[in-house]
Amino acid sequence: MNGAAVAATVGAEVVTVADVDARERALRAGGAAHALPRSGTGEARQLRRWITQVLVAEQVVAAEARALGASSGPVPTERDLLPDEVARLEIGSVAAATLSGPLGCAVFACVTAAVRVDEADVRDYHRRNPVRFAGDAAPRSGWRSRPVAADFDDVRPVIAAHLVAAARRREYRRWLDARCADVAVLAQGYEHPGDPRQPDNTHQH
Repeated sequence: MNGAAVAATVGAEVVTVADVDARERALRAGGAAHALPRSGTGEARQLRRWITQVLVAEQVVAAEARALGASSGPVPTERDLLPDEVARLEIGSVAAATLSGPLGCAVFACVTAAVRVDEADVRDYHRRNPVRFAGDAAPRSGWRSRPVAADFDDVRPVIAAHLVAAARRREYRRWLDARCADVAVLAQGYEHPGDPRQPDNTHQH
């Protein structure tokens, strides 16, 4: 690296401080620049730590794609995997960032392909949320009436798909967190934003 300052190593690969600088410049040049912290503040240092996490995760995903041959064939889209804000919150911002392109989506599909949900879980979800997917099928007698529970057989496929999608997001995040922890070494100043040992962590107890 010709002496370039290192923010993290990911196996044999390196994330340089220049890489972090470039990603930060791109963010500050984008449409969300007004929401970013002012440079030089503790919050800005936390942003750079988060950027480092994203760059590390992208390296991990790229390596997994090469190992799995995951870049070939049709893959789901980011919209398929993260259809709403709830899904993005579930999976976390770093994992979500890796799904902005087809490579991450392909790896997601590979590493979560075996995820299933039990029939008992589907039935239990319907028992606890009887009107969740009733939609227009649930008859109403007026604006004061309570929604009517949907028939289980009518909504079972929708519930199953909902639970599988959520379980796959959890599995992808678990896999990505574990792989990053296994192969990444973070330099001082580029620790995980939530690391209680770094001085800008705002969740100390």
